Amino acid sequence: MKSLVAAGLAAFLCASGPAWAEEVTVETARGDVALPSEPQSVAVFDIAALDTLAALGVTVDGAPRPLYLPYIEAAAGNTTPVGTLFEPDFEALAVMGPDLIVAGGRSSPQVDALSRIAPTIDMTIWGADMVGQAKARLSSYGKLFGKTEEADALLAQLDAKLAEAHEAIAGKGDGLILLTNGGKISAYGDDSRYGWLHTATGLPEAYPGVSAETHGEAVSFEFLAEIDPDWLLVIDRGAAIGDAAHAGNAAAATLDNPLVRGTTAAKEGRILYLASGPLYIAGGGIQSMLGTLDELIAAFGGKGSGS
Repeated sequence: MKSLVAAGLAAFLCASGPAWAEEVTVETARGDVALPSEPQSVAVFDIAALDTLAALGVTVDGAPRPLYLPYIEAAAGNTTPVGTLFEPDFEALAVMGPDLIVAGGRSSPQVDALSRIAPTIDMTIWGADMVGQAKARLSSYGKLFGKTEEADALLAQLDAKLAEAHEAIAGKGDGLILLTNGGKISAYGDDSRYGWLHTATGLPEAYPGVSAETHGEAVSFEFLAEIDPDWLLVIDRGAAIGDAAHAGNAAAATLDNPLVRGTTAAKEGRILYLASGPLYIAGGGIQSMLGTLDELIAAFGGKGSGS
């Protein structure tokens, strides 16, 4: 069922949308929404959206700061600053007068407020089926911005990488996804926002009982020793958000203790420190996913980006 925001958006577009624009219906996190195609001025409040739009070759006009990731900075660094992911600059947006605002993830609570400035869509990617949602958002952007051929090519590339990762990972043992945050560690299961690292690649869970928590399930080093995973896939939150104070508690330092060193993953050199920014900040972005898959393929003995 369409939300009140979607209904209000449709009414707004009927009154103010360009008469020449063809209307397209796109899938969003709050249901299908009809929009004029190829909006000329766009502000984006979601890093995953910026990631995918950049891959499609879509130019945006406004973006939040900080952008956190060098490849996002390269694509959107010259845009007009319009606040942060959590606090939009409504005055700057009003001056810009965008045709469309794209929100999602950390900015999704601001959708109602942003929709008072311009038509706003919620393109959040979250939860168990990250790959399915990422594909749906990619297709929606392709339709909306007249980039269907580019979107289809990226979808094919993603499917090929998923197949390659599945082949590389098959028969190589089980794994556990860990997020480090300072000196603390949390585990994530196959129904979490990182769960696609299991479900989409075929990597068995070392501990299927991890609870589906937004911020993971807090675990101890004793837990890691008891579970004894064949692989540890590690995401460093401090590195992802550029926390200068995290250096002494970086993931490698956090996991450098006798309990972790005694695990099969450590003894076999199978602790994989993933590029954390793309996963934590731009999770669901097409470039983020392709990069993570290349890391997995390389670590598990596949060909990676050179294939």
